[in-house]
Amino acid sequence: MTSDAVTASGTRRGRPPQTAEQADEVRARIVAATAAVFTEHGSRGLHVARIIEGAGISRPTFYRYFGNAEQPLHVLLAASNDGLVGGVRDALAQSTEPAELGIALIDAYLEWAAGHGPMLRPVFAELHDPGSPVSGYREDAFDDIRGLVRAKFAALGRRPPGPLELDTALQVCEFVVYRLSAAPPDPDALAAARLTMIRSVLVTLGTRADLEFALTLPGLFPSGEGD
Repeated sequence: MTSDAVTASGTRRGRPPQTAEQADEVRARIVAATAAVFTEHGSRGLHVARIIEGAGISRPTFYRYFGNAEQPLHVLLAASNDGLVGGVRDALAQSTEPAELGIALIDAYLEWAAGHGPMLRPVFAELHDPGSPVSGYREDAFDDIRGLVRAKFAALGRRPPGPLELDTALQVCEFVVYRLSAAPPDPDALAAARLTMIRSVLVTLGTRADLEFALTLPGLFPSGEGD
C-alpha cells in the first residue's frame, strides 16, 4: 500500500488532515491504538510500528502528533488519573456522613477501574515498576487523593488520617482491584471485593461512631455465622 492510500475512515496515509476535526480524529485513533498495544504488550512492548498498524496511518503521520511511542501512553495515563481523582472528588462531595463517604469513595474507585476494561491488567501490573511510566502516575494520583481526603476530614472538623492510615486504606483498595483485574469478570467477585474494600476503609479511617453507624447499613457486615 502506498503512503497516499485511502484508509477505511476516509483519510489518506501520509497526508496531513485538512481540518481540525480530522486532526483530532487522527490523534484519537493513535491514542486508541496505543491503548490496544499497551493492553496486549505492556509499556515495554509499545513500538511505533505496532501503533501505526493499529491506527491505520503512516509513520510520518504518527510523528506529526507524537515524538515517540510513549507520548500517547502519557495521554492515556493522564486521562486515567483525571478520571480517578475526579471521581473521588465527586464522591467526597456527596455526603457529610463519614461512613457513607467511605462507601461513595470505594464505588468511585470501582467505577474508574471498570472503565478501563482489559487495559486495567497492564496498568496494575506496572504500578510498582519504577521503569514504567505507570508508576509515576500512580504516585501523582495518590498524592491528589490524599489531599482530597485530608481536606474533607478537616472540613468535617475531624482529625485528618495519618499518613500510614491513609496509605494503608489506599493500598488495600489497590490490591483488591488488582486481584479483580487478574481474573475474568465475575459479578459475585466484584460484590465481595466491594464489601472487603468498604470494611477495610471504614475500620482503618473511621471512628467507633462511624463503625456503629455502618453496622446499621444492610448487607455491609455479616450478622452472624452462615450469612
